Amino acid sequence: MESEQAILVFAALAQTTRLDVFRLLMKHEPDGLPAGEIARHLTIPHNTMSTHLAILTRAGLIEARRQSRLIIYRVKLESVRDLTGFLVNQCCGGHPEVCAPLVAELSPCCQNNGTAKEDIHD
Repeated sequence: MESEQAILVFAALAQTTRLDVFRLLMKHEPDGLPAGEIARHLTIPHNTMSTHLAILTRAGLIEARRQSRLIIYRVKLESVRDLTGFLVNQCCGGHPEVCAPLVAELSPCCQNNGTAKEDIHD
């Protein structure tokens, strides 16, 4: 990931509703959620939600697919991986033991049967 793309991603996430949308969609991986359900979860008007979803899509963080009459949004996990890699690319100055606590903190996120440490507007 280049710096310009990372800045675009951070700008997209630097707003409360969009950050909440992203975290909600992460919680619902791999199935994603329909746009209307996202709006209902976060109690955001549908037209406002469309704008937020468009910004996250342009930043490359989420993608949409049509399923019958619904548009299902989900996180592009490869973008999250690229962003994380960008942030820690030259971590620890060649001393991996320094980054071990960071890796350990990230590892259990997928081992808790789908429950996040901090729930988003259930």
